[in-house]
Amino acid sequence: MPPMATSASVLTLPRLSISPTMPARASPTTTMTRRTRPLRAACTYTLQEGQSRRSHRLPCGLDLEVIAQQPPSPPPTPGRSERPPLVFVHGSFHAAWCWAERWLPFFSHAGFPCFALSLRAQGESSIPSDTVAGTLETHTGDIADFIRKEVPVPPILIGHSFGGLIVQQYISCLQGSEPFHPKLSGAVLVCSVPPSGNSGLVWRYLLTKPIAAIKVTLSLAAKAYANSLPLCKETFFSSQMDDELVLRYQNLMKESSKLPLFDLRKLNASLPVPSATDGTLEILVMGASNDFIVDAEGLSETARFYNVQPVCVKGVAHDMMLDCSWEKGAAIILSWLDKLAPRSA
Repeated sequence: MPPMATSASVLTLPRLSISPTMPARASPTTTMTRRTRPLRAACTYTLQEGQSRRSHRLPCGLDLEVIAQQPPSPPPTPGRSERPPLVFVHGSFHAAWCWAERWLPFFSHAGFPCFALSLRAQGESSIPSDTVAGTLETHTGDIADFIRKEVPVPPILIGHSFGGLIVQQYISCLQGSEPFHPKLSGAVLVCSVPPSGNSGLVWRYLLTKPIAAIKVTLSLAAKAYANSLPLCKETFFSSQMDDELVLRYQNLMKESSKLPLFDLRKLNASLPVPSATDGTLEILVMGASNDFIVDAEGLSETARFYNVQPVCVKGVAHDMMLDCSWEKGAAIILSWLDKLAPRSA
């Protein structure tokens, strides 16, 4: 299995125990005769001070988990114009908690209203009655529905890994006459899967780093990251990361994903994402020098697609927002936001 593809692979993830207060999953026979509310499985992340958790009900009846954190009151910098909201989209084996841990407190204290979403079948979001969580189209549609109903002004959309690919699909929808995708004030792609998907990543790993390819395949396709602390650290984090912290995040990852984000074969058949921007939307493309999943060429491909210069953050790994040097990436994004022109597309 390909390294990046594996994090959204079609393999069935282990089913987690459901809270006793949740109803049992309906059998196929019952589902045919009576529509029941989709299950939500708990992902045991304790919110920090100033954070709130709620559900966003989609038109299809599914609920998306939303972890929000508003700027402190009064604002830390009097006289500063109102900051645009930030909407965060996670990748595979993660959920809204991965942003709530470090970056939501950081950016909310800088004056930005922050919203982290858990995609379908991730975190505490509802589980659809399918073998996968959704498609690029359904995930972007869910994000659009949330922004349209709950975010009053055009936000900055920030996506990590496969969440970055979802953000790219959202951007492509802004170029046509798409009435269901609200405008953005900008977008940030963090260690993102490139627009063509992970095929190029796969072959480069196999040809140049076969041992690394085997490790990534074991870690993601076989989900060995869930049972091996060293492999989890090597896949997602820097070698300097404290083992106790890696173990905590490893346990949250194991609980986060009830279904794969995509049917990988169908996803690959739909790529690359459509031609993306006419230059009116500000886009920041970021990568990590110690990324074990997305290589330098993958970062460059994404940057070329949007005709921007990539930023490679030194000394951090794939999970930039959780890594021991998480402040490095956050500071670069904040500097970019401070210079962002007040326009939307």
